[in-house]
Amino acid sequence: MNFYKYQGTGNDFVMIDNRSNVFDKTNIQLVQQLCNRKFGIGADGLILIENHSEFDFEMIYFNADGSKSFCGNGSRCAVAFAKYLGIIESQAYFLSTDGEHEAWINKNGEVSLKMHDVENIEKGADYYFIDTGSPHYIIQTDNLQTLNVKEQGAAIRYNERFENEGTNVNFVEQKNGKTTLRTYERGVEDETLSCGTGVTAVALSIADQQQLGASKIEIQTQGGLLKVAFKRDAAKFTDIWLIGPTEMVFKGITP
Repeated sequence: MNFYKYQGTGNDFVMIDNRSNVFDKTNIQLVQQLCNRKFGIGADGLILIENHSEFDFEMIYFNADGSKSFCGNGSRCAVAFAKYLGIIESQAYFLSTDGEHEAWINKNGEVSLKMHDVENIEKGADYYFIDTGSPHYIIQTDNLQTLNVKEQGAAIRYNERFENEGTNVNFVEQKNGKTTLRTYERGVEDETLSCGTGVTAVALSIADQQQLGASKIEIQTQGGLLKVAFKRDAAKFTDIWLIGPTEMVFKGITP
């Protein structure tokens, strides 16, 4: 079986062209094996590109543990892969776990992905909780680089509130006009170098804090820089775009 490895700001994915149904989607153990960094290819998730009668393609996303969710960086990489396969040129309309999406890709591999509107923002004394296709718990910190993200992220992800459904946990530092982010991802159950839905959620939390209207916010992840553009009225965030680079790392054949 042919596979391709893509990364978007360090968030890495195994890509498989499944338009001919070469991959058994019920084989969760195979997903886990291919994503294993010691005994497989190694990735934060596995993505299948499939045919769809009403869209350019359908993207099936598996976390490294075999569970399914929506993935922002994975979706951006899927668009780049679809262009490589000749399915699209510069614009894409595709179906993902959380519904339909629009995206654009330029000649340098930068993908702009349209996210769904966000109406509900939960704000606590020291946190935000925002669903941007995947749930995100957001905490401000002043010691981001020394923080034990895996330990502290897991403590929240497995607490009484989230232990059943899980949540991603984002630790944010704002200093000298720059926003830096580290994320613990459910499904990977560890820190990842970047998280697109997390970056989006953090950008919206900053917009809420600062009462911003239409804006574009840059956020530095461990794996690179991502941008989030959006509009805002009193009720909700609309026209949300996650923007950043993608890259094919290598391709190969499974045994």
